[in-house]
Amino acid sequence: MTHTPKHIVAAAAYVTNDQGQVLLVKTYHRQDTWELPGGQVEEGETLEEAVIREVEEESGIVMAITGVSGVYQNTQSGVMVIMFVGKMMSGRLRTSEETQAVQFVDPSPEVFEKLITRPHFLSRTLDAFSGHLVPFRAAWPCTAAERPSQ
Repeated sequence: MTHTPKHIVAAAAYVTNDQGQVLLVKTYHRQDTWELPGGQVEEGETLEEAVIREVEEESGIVMAITGVSGVYQNTQSGVMVIMFVGKMMSGRLRTSEETQAVQFVDPSPEVFEKLITRPHFLSRTLDAFSGHLVPFRAAWPCTAAERPSQ
């Protein structure tokens, strides 16, 4: 019996540079808004691998994860988004096949409200901006002894 997945899992990131500015992208798919970079988790990827890959693919920026600010569910589309927080480690801003523009902006609610026009994108960006992190652990199975027998 085959089951169709009920959710699409995605990961996005609130990435800051050394000046404290936040990375935003504008995609061809959603031209009406700026947003935090991210996308779907591919089969076989961890959440962390997915968000690092998506940020680099969409913007040219290599990030290091520092935490998770929230988990969001779109009940209409079935998309679950894990919002990571991170720091820019290397790379240079560049567009991609998915992005028509990329930029670092000085973070403030006013700037985000002006650039991010979709309410669900804005709310999770403001949550990350608040600095509050939620627990996140990706540790199971930790050791060979803890893995289920085959």
